[in-house]
Amino acid sequence: MKGICILGATGSIGVSTLDVVARHSNRYRVVALTANNNIDLLYDQCIVHRPDYVVVVDENKAKQFAERIATSPVSDIKVLSGAESLQQVATLDSVDSVMAAIVGAAGLLPTLAAAKAGKTVLLANKEALVMSGDIFMKAVTESGAHLLPIDSEHNAIFQCMPADYCAGQEAKEARRILLTASGGPFRTKPVEELVDVTPDQAVAHPNWDMGRKISVDSATMMNKGLELIEACLLFNMSPDKIQVVIHPQSVIHSMVDYVDGTVLAQMGNPDMRIPIAHAMAWPERFDSGAAPLNIFDVKHMDFEQPDLQRFPCLRLAIEAVEAGGIMPAVLNAANEIAVAAFLDEKVRFTDIPYIIERSMHQFEADPADTLDIVLAADSKAREVAERIVEELKR
Repeated sequence: MKGICILGATGSIGVSTLDVVARHSNRYRVVALTANNNIDLLYDQCIVHRPDYVVVVDENKAKQFAERIATSPVSDIKVLSGAESLQQVATLDSVDSVMAAIVGAAGLLPTLAAAKAGKTVLLANKEALVMSGDIFMKAVTESGAHLLPIDSEHNAIFQCMPADYCAGQEAKEARRILLTASGGPFRTKPVEELVDVTPDQAVAHPNWDMGRKISVDSATMMNKGLELIEACLLFNMSPDKIQVVIHPQSVIHSMVDYVDGTVLAQMGNPDMRIPIAHAMAWPERFDSGAAPLNIFDVKHMDFEQPDLQRFPCLRLAIEAVEAGGIMPAVLNAANEIAVAAFLDEKVRFTDIPYIIERSMHQFEADPADTLDIVLAADSKAREVAERIVEELKR
């Protein structure tokens, strides 16, 4: 029986993880659940899964939640608050695996703490690795932690690697990664019409059910840019060996091209329970609850090269990883500010890459040698991006 801590339990990944846990209650026990402020869903999860600890980051919401729990059938649950408590529950002795599913930079410190503590880290938060890069991978190596990717693309690549592969190793026989992307909701929309895109249109992903921020990232293809940076670190490959491929059907989740000409692809329905179950059962397999892929329903599969004029955020991510140092952290911070401003209808959809690029131009690619340097760059980039948003406010 393994103890699991789910960072971001009320998000789409957290909900899917708990679905898989419920199918394998003989193998996993929920030790801790965390949420920012969605205490209604968190309460329902507590009634079903009965964790030992709950963290509600928002302190006022945490007080409300503690009062509600105190008169419930699960009154023995310990309720914690504040961002610092995320690190506390991620490193508990009773926790074997940590599902890192907090969206954005907020997930960095607890995910890094889990890695330093030698936990099995189920990494769904790409921003943590994008920001801290070599610092994160060094923590995994030094602690002996297992790092298993949850993003459907990275999990697919991991599955296509040699049987004894561990994240961070160089697979010498693999010469190229083909990182697939759906192209999002605006793959064929005339570029001149993107200026009028609304938040509701941007979050309406054609294949995947994701949170609002990630859905916007998919629409701009920043999500794929962040995944490219993450892939460089997870699979120890230079960016020139990673090719982004638009595959609208989202049936092939990524591919690995080997030196002998073999290309291995991982396929399946677009259901996040598949990579979650793979990582939770690794190195074995168990049922995810996802429907089997009916290949006859697919009929055909299309592949396209990405248009960097349509998707400038992908270009900016490539530039950031090639520059190295703090630039991926700057890119990520500016993107988070720009996307939040778009969702709040302060700026236009086409302003997102403009805000990011202007922010990046304010920084040099200084070495990201320590966590303090990374966090300082993140903070400064947010300030810069916020000022640009103020200039652009509609």
